[in-house]
Amino acid sequence: MTMANIIAVTACPSGVAHTYMAAEAIEHAATARGWPCKVETQGSIGQENPLTPEDIAAADIVILTKDIGIKFEERFKGKTVVRVAISDAVKRADAIMNNIAAHLAPTA
Repeated sequence: MTMANIIAVTACPSGVAHTYMAAEAIEHAATARGWPCKVETQGSIGQENPLTPEDIAAADIVILTKDIGIKFEERFKGKTVVRVAISDAVKRADAIMNNIAAHLAPTA
């Protein structure tokens, strides 16, 4: 199985429930595969669990929700970024991880 170090930033227009539900779903789906994962939330109370420069440097994949602008997005320049709807992050996190695994899989 391909290994991936995942980082993500979740934010939703209202900045409340979906921000945190998406973070939890992404973390759960990644760790279920044995992948390290850290998620920063940008909710109504501001930035929580901020990603460090070390987190970003070690990441293979960056997942960003696309329903509202992500603050400090320039941090991820040069990284492979996957943009997902907040609702997909909440409801389809496993499918997102499947797509990432397919992208990372070595070609024959």
